[in-house]
Amino acid sequence: MRKLLTSPAKLSLSDSENNIYQTALKYIADLSLNLMAVKVTNHPEDFLGWCKELHRICKHDLNMDLLDEKQFAPLKKLQDTLELGISLTQLKMVRIAPWPIFTSIIKEQEALQSLNERLALMNYIAQLRTQPLEQMIEEDRLVFTGKHTVKHDPSIFQFDVEWFGSTKGAKTFHHLLQTHPQEFDLALNHIPLEGTVTKVQYQAFVKDFKTIFTDHTDGEKAPLVVATRLLAMRRPDVFIAITNNNLSVLCQGLNIAKFNNQNFDSYYQDMVLSLHSFHWYNQAAPTDEEELKLWNIRAILVDIFLFADESQAQNSNFIKLRDKPKKTTLGVVKGMKRSKESAEMLVDKALEGDDIPEYLLDMRSTIVNSVKDGKTVEQAIGLMRTIFG
Repeated sequence: MRKLLTSPAKLSLSDSENNIYQTALKYIADLSLNLMAVKVTNHPEDFLGWCKELHRICKHDLNMDLLDEKQFAPLKKLQDTLELGISLTQLKMVRIAPWPIFTSIIKEQEALQSLNERLALMNYIAQLRTQPLEQMIEEDRLVFTGKHTVKHDPSIFQFDVEWFGSTKGAKTFHHLLQTHPQEFDLALNHIPLEGTVTKVQYQAFVKDFKTIFTDHTDGEKAPLVVATRLLAMRRPDVFIAITNNNLSVLCQGLNIAKFNNQNFDSYYQDMVLSLHSFHWYNQAAPTDEEELKLWNIRAILVDIFLFADESQAQNSNFIKLRDKPKKTTLGVVKGMKRSKESAEMLVDKALEGDDIPEYLLDMRSTIVNSVKDGKTVEQAIGLMRTIFG
């Protein structure tokens, strides 16, 4: 353990990495006797590996029964420091990596970062992108804007809609989205669906986005983080979605000055244009089909370079909703009534499958009514298969 704890002193660390190491040493001092009791077999020779190994030891190998009550606070701070170190070191790679390294890191993070779910979300978004928010059913509008609800039937929405920036806490935004969706459409229409996005086009979006809050709230300022979710869904190859939780880490990792949740200029000028200057970003469109999927959403994928532990994937809203026992009455989920429009669109999506027998197609109206009353699509179709299959 002594060798592991002192090994970063022998590495060539950047200023930010050295700050992380010195901060970690302060908390290690309070835990030294406990850490020394752990047998270490893995001795990474790079700072990222060191952060990951010590974080793993703190989470899985440390004997918690031997900790005094006062040691739990420094242990949590040490883990937080190591998580920051992992994020900053991985984001440092974003600044220098060529396309092959960029994609290889993303693929290495596939399980931790729920890559398949994220790609499923972006494939779904690609089908919504040309449709105005005003014309979307409620479930689809919330997919686009980043708020997962019980109405996101896991048999249809096989992904957490909150990957790449949750907006579930943005109550004012969602109220405005319900009452004035056409105004958000006017703002988004300034951003072209393909080709270059100019600063003038971005500024036109920002002006209209801010006007919505100016005109329809009592002085509430337009939040940048919500705007970046809309922009990133509109053009995931151009914009990155930020959150209040990851903003500081992204700024540090990308080596730009920190800005706040109202600074639309710095987001574009410092963060977005910085991404566009990186080697991997300027890679020509690859011919490989799987790599092309990543290339088409490459800006938004920077999110995957942030720290994730093994619990993140299982905390997906999709998985929790899929696996959660439903409180039902005669198979109907309480409080989950849908509009007829929503029910029809969800059922039609399910009935597009190649394995759907003709008799189910003929029973579309019955299935729609069941879904409208609160059954999931899977329950409604399953019941018809049981009775008539």
